[in-house]
Amino acid sequence: MTEYGRGQGSEPWHPDDPLYGDGGWGGQQAQAGQQPPYGGRPQQHPQQPQYGEWGHEQQAGYGGQYQQQYGEQGHHQYDQQQYTGHFQDQRQYHQGGWDGTGGQQQPAYPADPVDPYGQQAAAYDAEQPDFYGTPEAYPPPQPPSRRRAEPEPRPDWDPEPEPGQKDEHPFFAGGDEDDDADADDPKNEDRGRGDRKGRGGKGKGKKRRSGCACLVVVMVFGGGAVGVTYYGYQFYQNRFGAAPDYAGNGNGEQVTVVIPKGAGGYVIGQELKKAGVVASVDAFVSAQEANPNGKQIQDGVYTLQKHMSAANAVRLMLSPESRSNLIIAEGKRNADIYELIDKRLEVDEGTTAKVAKSEWKSLGLPAWAMNHKDVKDPLEGFLYPSSYSVAKGQKPKDVLKQMVARANETYERYKFAEKAKELNLKDPFELVTVASLVQAEGKTHDDFRKMSEVVYNRLKPTNTETYQLLQFDSTFNYLKGESNIHISEKEINSNKNPYNTYTNKGLPPGPIGNPGDDALKAALNPTHDGWIYFVATDGMNKTEFAKTHAEFLKLKDKFNASSGN
Repeated sequence: MTEYGRGQGSEPWHPDDPLYGDGGWGGQQAQAGQQPPYGGRPQQHPQQPQYGEWGHEQQAGYGGQYQQQYGEQGHHQYDQQQYTGHFQDQRQYHQGGWDGTGGQQQPAYPADPVDPYGQQAAAYDAEQPDFYGTPEAYPPPQPPSRRRAEPEPRPDWDPEPEPGQKDEHPFFAGGDEDDDADADDPKNEDRGRGDRKGRGGKGKGKKRRSGCACLVVVMVFGGGAVGVTYYGYQFYQNRFGAAPDYAGNGNGEQVTVVIPKGAGGYVIGQELKKAGVVASVDAFVSAQEANPNGKQIQDGVYTLQKHMSAANAVRLMLSPESRSNLIIAEGKRNADIYELIDKRLEVDEGTTAKVAKSEWKSLGLPAWAMNHKDVKDPLEGFLYPSSYSVAKGQKPKDVLKQMVARANETYERYKFAEKAKELNLKDPFELVTVASLVQAEGKTHDDFRKMSEVVYNRLKPTNTETYQLLQFDSTFNYLKGESNIHISEKEINSNKNPYNTYTNKGLPPGPIGNPGDDALKAALNPTHDGWIYFVATDGMNKTEFAKTHAEFLKLKDKFNASSGN
């Protein structure tokens, strides 16, 4: 490329050309069969020094011709105006030439200064070819600076129109948008002749097709706008709009919903939505967060209604009225729990007790709870007090597994295996037994830690007060399956069953009930005040403690006085 941005070489010019100095000029090739001047090459005007002596000889030749035609003055004027003016500005084009197509040519002979376009032959008597009279010469050539690029060939997917068929509007066929306007503009007459838009022509049919196409575009964009509006609204509703929710307390149709253990707000909402209670999970979660006690919803079975508002569903689930769970109270014995399970499952009485007796080894007891001698019920102490999802259709074995698993989880959390050794017990099974005694004998939660100390102090080998006898009525009552506080000394002293702690030293063979969380904590952390005796002085709820046998006798008299003995 040269410093002017075109291909190498200069372009022919004419002194009378109004575009002289504005991008150069290029003509058409001669017709076939006609001999263009100087071998068909566009006329070049290299600098005189470039060609050495050859250039002088040529100049001399031309000078002779001019002298014959115009005289010495014309020749001199030509040299002065042209070679000192134009060619000094075009020095960089001395190599090569411009052939009208952008190609490179070898240096050409200088053109006739009077006939720079090659219109005249070498001699006046020769026939002069008319380059503008040929079909190839229309439209007239354009200077490179005003010439538009040749249109690219149509791709395979855009074939040429059939004969007689007009091309599409350029807006839809790939042409310029302002073809029609340019074609009507007289200023663009020359430029429009060689453009691609000449194929389509002008006419009403073209405009009609353009109108139809625009209508299609409008319909497409209009439909897109509607779609965007709809989905935008849906997006706004999903992100910022209120979640779908029912109104009222329900439609009167009751349903039972089982909430699994450890379920959070979203899981609970999913279960309620699945049962048709609430309209959406988000509505329930929002209502639960808005309720100060919403986080207190527990696992279990709930009786609710369909189509309830989320707020009403939360309030009902917090109320005992909706709870359909099987609730196991603290200190409950296994025999009583078996009966409750039978009733909830609506099976024959004794069904669950038979399953427990025959399949207790497969219900998930820990290894340290297996194979203890003289144990009345191996599952005692492992049906953890809590609320369980128990409904008709379940199997007793599955319900028992739930309870045993809950007990195992609790005992592991409190590290019973480690704490038992610290408390001088044989194994964690004895720790569960101590907790069951605390639960059975303590009347209030404030009593539990003192009661725990009484047990440990009486188990000590150094105990000279009771000589390792616990002497708990609760163990004898467990043996008998009763809850009697008035037991005669004769009955107690005559019974040698291992569960009779009046006649047998140490702990009973196993737990006598299912201790709750407070009793478990008390068994792990007893007081250290020296308590070794206790008496329910009012016969029911008030328990008083003593450290010596003399103090114990005073408490016993107090009890007899309150009971009328």
